Formats: sequence, C-alpha cells, structure tokens
Amino acid sequence: MQNYSNDNTAGRYKAHVDSFGITQHHLRNPYIVAWWSAAFPGFGHMLLSKEIRGLILVVLEIFININANINLGIIYMFQGDMSSVISVVDTRWLIIYMPVYLFTIWDSYRTTIDLNNISVLEEHEQHRYNTFSLGSFKVHTLDKQNPAMALLWSLFMPGLGHLYIGRLISAYFIIFWVLIFFYFSNVLEAFVFLILGDIQFATSILEPKWLLFLPSTYGFAMFDAYTNAVENNKLFDREQKHFLKKKYQHTDFRVLKGQKVR
Repeated sequence: MQNYSNDNTAGRYKAHVDSFGITQHHLRNPYIVAWWSAAFPGFGHMLLSKEIRGLILVVLEIFININANINLGIIYMFQGDMSSVISVVDTRWLIIYMPVYLFTIWDSYRTTIDLNNISVLEEHEQHRYNTFSLGSFKVHTLDKQNPAMALLWSLFMPGLGHLYIGRLISAYFIIFWVLIFFYFSNVLEAFVFLILGDIQFATSILEPKWLLFLPSTYGFAMFDAYTNAVENNKLFDREQKHFLKKKYQHTDFRVLKGQKVR
C-alpha cells in the first residue's frame, strides 16, 4: 500500500488517517442519523465524525437530563403514572432541554445532507488520501477489520469496539461515560443479585435516571463500531484498487462490454 498525504491541494478528500483514527465521509441515511440524535443527543453528530460537537452535546444531555429528572419521568410515563411525572420533572431544566434536543436532531439531519452532497462530489474527483500515520501517540494504518469483532467487543463493553477500529476519541469518551453509568445505576450490583435469584432486591437498588442512559449507549456503540469497520474496509479496497491500477495495470488496458481489449 502506498501512502499519500492530504496537503489540502484538492477540493475534497474521501478520508484522512491520523493518530486518533480514520475519519471519512460516505453516504448516510439522514433519518437514521436524526434518529440517533433523538435517542441520545450528540450520537448523531458522532456518527458523522463531528466529534467535538457531538461530545459537547452528549455532556449537555447528561447534565440537563439528570437535573431535570427526565429519565425518571420517562419511567413513570411508561407506567401510566402522569401525576408522578409532573411531580418529579423539574420544568426549569426541562425548558432548557427542549431547544437543545430539537436543535440536535435538526442539525444532525441537515449536516448529513450536506456531507452526502460532498461525498457525491468527491466520488467524481477521486483525490488520493493518506493511509498511514506515525505519531507520538500511535501508529495507525488503513487496514482490513472484522465488523463482527467490532460489534462483539462493543457488546461486551461499549467503547472497546471503537478501540479495535482505532477511533480513540470516541472509544475513551464512551468508556468513560459507560463506567459512570454502571456505577451510579448500580446495574452491575443488581446483575449479581439477579444471578443469585434475588430479583426483588436487584430491582430495588437500580437507579432509573442513570440506568436509562445505558440502552442507547450500548446500541450506538455497537452500531457505530460495526458501521465504521465496514466503511473502513470499503476504503481499504478502494485504495488497493487505485494502487494496483496505477502500478501494475497496462496503460492500454480497456474493458468494453465485458471483453478485455488491449
């Protein structure tokens, strides 16, 4: 594999490899991205590799959600206890939460459409991109990865799948917050008592306002790690195709209607 550096001489690049991982843009469904923003504000932007914006929105979601008791209100709403919902939800924080929540969904949808347009234009330009990075923190190279392994490690512990594919910022950020969710929700302690057969006590020690962060985090970690592994493999195949064509394909080689012409 030959390495090329992104020297910003081209209008658009497909990808970039550095010490923190592989960043690329490809066609995405804007409705899926918006759905992840609705499930957990910030996750949609992280799907788009808008990691700084996504991380800030995730922290805002957690901070405002905990202070507004939104997750606790959701539990009571599922139980049909609307009086408890009204009593536990702090409307001062809820009013702050709503515009941030709606902006996150709208902005991730809009950004997805913009990046899709850029991706289409880049496919026509076909500029080369770097495939290897040697830095003070990490050696990173574009290589084949197993999407199933990325999914499996994310299932064991959210963030490990991102470590496997080399997305370091997302990996450490997800692991940090998952550990906090585990600790404050008491889910691991409850799991031990569940194994021992004490279902009632296991249920009683759970903290719903922290517990409800875990399903979205698990789902996102598995989805994002698997998707990025698949797209990284496509990126590797594309680079190999260009490299072999440039180095080994005869200049007079042509393919017309399925027949090789030289």
